[in-house]
Amino acid sequence: MSRIAARFDKLRKEGRKALIPFFTAGDPDRASCVPLMHALVAGGADVIELGVPFSDPMADGPVIQRSSERALLHGVSLHDVINWVAEFRKTDNETPVVLMGYANPVESMGLEAFAKVAKAAGVDGALVVDYPPEEAETLVGTLDRAGLDTVFLISPTTSDARLKQVAALGRGYLYYVSLKGVTGAANIDIADVSRRLEHIRTYTRLPVGVGFGIRDGKTAHAIAQVADAVVIGSRLVQEIEAAPADAAVKVRAFMADIRTAMDASKKK
Repeated sequence: MSRIAARFDKLRKEGRKALIPFFTAGDPDRASCVPLMHALVAGGADVIELGVPFSDPMADGPVIQRSSERALLHGVSLHDVINWVAEFRKTDNETPVVLMGYANPVESMGLEAFAKVAKAAGVDGALVVDYPPEEAETLVGTLDRAGLDTVFLISPTTSDARLKQVAALGRGYLYYVSLKGVTGAANIDIADVSRRLEHIRTYTRLPVGVGFGIRDGKTAHAIAQVADAVVIGSRLVQEIEAAPADAAVKVRAFMADIRTAMDASKKK
């Protein structure tokens, strides 16, 4: 059983939902990546989505775009990100880590090489934003052979035909984008998310996480009642941007607040 599957299985048995934070590797600086990962876990994170900086993050809003720009200014590459996961694994061999980013850095390295070095470093999966399911069979096959999960995004406008494709190709969990638009948007409609998740679950048994628009404990609590995981990115990156010198302390406290709010939804 993969780390991701094992983590979701453990949470199901405990009647809890997964907390999945996202931040961009190399932001606010190169030395911060591994300490931030450990801080997130200490605050209650169950899975870490580690962003690979890219020069044209088309699915991201301004907050995450700026974080990617800062990381690129520090010269952060995909090799660096993978090496930081290996460093993280020296003291944490349990928390799943999913690399999240765009196709260009992966294709520049080569799919086979990426899968090999990522697996060796202790990466558990990859979410490549601009690989649509219609063009992802080679990616999924390559990651499958390496023992890595391929995570896919689905949205409010995803057709049933594409849902069927994603259900067949997805591994680990699915990431439901709760809002139309880019990361950092607001005004999430919980009732609409709940209805949409019910429909998605007719196609898949994979856990479904919800992201975009989750910015505080109240919203995380509400989402935790209908989803298998709560994904927080832009709001967390704002904490890092606002206090780079104290980023680890800030993100740990922020995660702890979200974790407390989510666990208030724990099934009795």
